Amino acid sequence: MNPEAAEPGIYILHGDDEYSMSQQVRAWHRAMGDPTMAELNTTRLDGKSMDENDLRNATNAMPFLSDRRLVILRNPLAKLGSDAARNRFLRQLEHIAPTTILVLIIDDQIVRKKDWEVLREGHWLRRWAAQAAGHRVTIQEFRLPEAGEMQNWIREEAGRQNGKISLPAANELFRHVGSNTRQAAQEITKLLTYVNFKRPVEPDDVLLLVAQAGQVNIFDMVDALGARNGQRALQLMQALLEEQDPLSILGMVIRQFRLLLLAREVISEGGGPAQIVAKLRQEPFRVSSQFMADKLFTQARRFSIPQLEEIYRRLLALDETLKTSQMDPQTAFAAFIAELVNL
Repeated sequence: MNPEAAEPGIYILHGDDEYSMSQQVRAWHRAMGDPTMAELNTTRLDGKSMDENDLRNATNAMPFLSDRRLVILRNPLAKLGSDAARNRFLRQLEHIAPTTILVLIIDDQIVRKKDWEVLREGHWLRRWAAQAAGHRVTIQEFRLPEAGEMQNWIREEAGRQNGKISLPAANELFRHVGSNTRQAAQEITKLLTYVNFKRPVEPDDVLLLVAQAGQVNIFDMVDALGARNGQRALQLMQALLEEQDPLSILGMVIRQFRLLLLAREVISEGGGPAQIVAKLRQEPFRVSSQFMADKLFTQARRFSIPQLEEIYRRLLALDETLKTSQMDPQTAFAAFIAELVNL
């Protein structure tokens, strides 16, 4: 079936990939032509709140200056607990207008023994769909990508948004968002906008812009330390500790200060952001974006090379403290921040 068009009939969309289901419905809505007329010929219902007359009226109304109507029914099974209710519902499906596209959206979040919990094999709606002679009924499954599939999904979504993302960047984004397709699509939009759709998104862009694992807060905390604002730095660190493993946070802080030390060496030699990118674009640093280079340039100027070297030594000592459980993480980080503010 053409994903950009739908013929009048009944479409049952189900699965745990809510974003892809919504995108499918949006594609059908766009295919109806003029947005204003399409909206006039679209009805949205929720099975949790509608009554039988709502569905009957929507599916039997005639299109207005169009050749079809679109009716979107979410949670269609919500009030169908009895055989009588199910039979009335099926009779309504069998008598929708020949100009109506009826979309039933079933949120099916759990798979048990390789079968869906809600619209499982043998479900009464599946049986009806298979036997509905004379009715165009299509069931479409929308399953979230597996871990090994998500990177390709990310790259394909970037293409759908008229941009490109490198495979390493797709791997990095997957590490941040997992198989959450809606969040991934939103982050892809942000990343492509950032690169102005002129070049592929690279891992450094993801590390900089995607708000996972407190990455943006690490930058904010370093800004607070550079301004000698110990209270703000401590607040940000406490927020990070509430969400993440202390050693993961420490790893990000160590990486950031290592980058600042290298960036400060470039600045001391008379270089600027362009020279920072030239020095740090390769592995393991992967600083390739102008935005991140500008950020490093601004932050590094707030510290001297001796200060950054001392901070790096103290970070290594903090690493040993945490790994040998000499102090609880919150106290250890608080002491570290207090020391840095007074350098």
